[in-house]
Amino acid sequence: MLLRLEGVSRTFGTRTLFRDVDLLVRRGDRIGLVGPNGAGKTTLLEIAGGLEPPDHGRVITARDVRIGLLQQEIDPTREHSVREEVTSVLAHLNTLEVEMRDLEGQMERLGHAGEEIPGDLAERYDRCSSSFAFGGGFEREARVARTLAGLGFDDRAVERPLRSFSGGWLMRVELAKLLLSAPDVLLLDEPTNHLDLPSIEWFEATLREFGGGIVMISHDRTFLRRHATIVAELEFGRFTVYPGNYDRYLHEKNERREQRLAQKRNQDRRIAQAERLIDRFRYKASKARMVQSRIKALDRLERVEIEAEHRKAPRLRIPAPARAGEMVLRLEGIHKRYGETRVYQGVDLRIRRGARVALIGPNGSGKSTLLRIAAGILPFDAGERQLGHNVQVAFYAQHQLEALDSGHTVLQELETVAHTEDIPRLRGHLGAFLFSGDDVLKKVSILSGGEKSRLALAKMLLHPANFLVLDEPTNHLDVAACEVLDDALRSYPGTLLFISHDRSFINGLATLVVEVLAGALTEHPGNYDDFLRRTEAPASASIPAPAEPSSDPPASRPRKAASKRERIAQREQAKASVRRRVRTRKRLAALEGEIVDLEKQLEALSWRLGDPQVFRDADRVRSLGTEHTELRQSIDDRYAEWERLSAEVEASES
Repeated sequence: MLLRLEGVSRTFGTRTLFRDVDLLVRRGDRIGLVGPNGAGKTTLLEIAGGLEPPDHGRVITARDVRIGLLQQEIDPTREHSVREEVTSVLAHLNTLEVEMRDLEGQMERLGHAGEEIPGDLAERYDRCSSSFAFGGGFEREARVARTLAGLGFDDRAVERPLRSFSGGWLMRVELAKLLLSAPDVLLLDEPTNHLDLPSIEWFEATLREFGGGIVMISHDRTFLRRHATIVAELEFGRFTVYPGNYDRYLHEKNERREQRLAQKRNQDRRIAQAERLIDRFRYKASKARMVQSRIKALDRLERVEIEAEHRKAPRLRIPAPARAGEMVLRLEGIHKRYGETRVYQGVDLRIRRGARVALIGPNGSGKSTLLRIAAGILPFDAGERQLGHNVQVAFYAQHQLEALDSGHTVLQELETVAHTEDIPRLRGHLGAFLFSGDDVLKKVSILSGGEKSRLALAKMLLHPANFLVLDEPTNHLDVAACEVLDDALRSYPGTLLFISHDRSFINGLATLVVEVLAGALTEHPGNYDDFLRRTEAPASASIPAPAEPSSDPPASRPRKAASKRERIAQREQAKASVRRRVRTRKRLAALEGEIVDLEKQLEALSWRLGDPQVFRDADRVRSLGTEHTELRQSIDDRYAEWERLSAEVEASES
């Protein structure tokens, strides 16, 4: 047992968020905490992490267990660099190193004076050096570099001050600190929210190697499916634990719902029978005892309440737009730069009616820039942007949530974009976006992130558009709301261009994936899984095989064959790629031999450092310590190169 919650409850005013929560976290557990926005998931995580006390119950941790909680609130004004901030979590290793150097100095002075080194001094040094080595002190710089690189920080970015980064990048800094601190329990609140797809893949690989327990809140269904081994649901104040993975949870929850519905039907039938009997014999003196018995039985009956829990699944309805022309958008020769940074130098993109195009690529590759150019809200330096016949564009981005007026009600906020003729249908339109009854009178200031996202979408779609341009539309939505939006967009008859890091969302919608990398666009027909299969497939031939006939919309068909000159260039490029792979395999074999030799040297050196006779000579201690550090760094460097080259080989040869 690492962490246990016993009978934990939390109340805000007259509202009970949750009560009697019992949860056990053990080594190797991967617990997905799910439930609608506003159910109290983040509050429960903060209680588990010790940031908030429970109103009732207690939180128990095993002795010496360290809890790591991913913080969502970050000070954006700090002046020091990313590297300095991240390495601050390893300050205890710096303290140990200082103590080791101090002890080495004491032993050196005693050695020069010809005095015997006391046993307690040697023992203290042994404890310090063991703690330093066990805590990863010798390889801490390599760990910091690997973690920051995995989360998308390049060599220049790690030296920039924190105040120069957006909130999303600051969240990556906090995630790097959390991973480097190596706690026994990780408490993660939407850890993939601000990561691009390559960083998510790296983060998932890191979690697979983590030996402790994890409790994670996430709306990323692919992430939950890959990692959750237990699902804990917090809904309507009730806390239910489902053993098994995320798909097992969905199946089990559906079965329990059907059982409760059957119980409700049976109970309603018995209640109706009892009430008919009471009404029939209420005024007959001879039946008074029987009637009173039935009335008391009904009063004592514990009713099966399922109205709020098992209401009919809501459906979001997107207004039907007018039909657009065959060609929806044409970008030709687009050039865009920010100061000295060139983002695009002559890229082309064509989108046809009915296509669902997903832009993917690492953060900073230019996806949002291309999206905003396509939407017509960002000017470009050269090239041509042409919309097709009768195309009406609607653009959604995260900044629109910040632009909502917190003093307005939901209805008043929608009125800000309404025409006079729209007024009679505003409530109905909000109902289509799951704001019913008094929900339309809620202040924007008290809406959850998911509710604000739905309101921004409702504003965008008040007037029908046949070309939707969406930047991370599932951010802030819980799993249920993501599925509702999925369903709505699947039935939407218009054209989509969108960015998302939600792989389930991309897979459910995309008919064409456009990879944005180093200022170039590469089209991949199909969804995200199709893209992965193509990009990870073995390069068994020097010339790419011709594409099979596609049933996808015209926008996803491969472009015309390259010219003869381009085909020759492709063959030469393929040959060069084969030569690089041969060189890489040779270097991998050499690295493996070097690592084996260096590790043998390190093992022998460790035995020498463990020899009590060594402590009598402070110069030897210092010399061997320096040699140990250099050997460890050499091994880390070779491992880093081996991992990089292995990844290249796997990418090219699967």
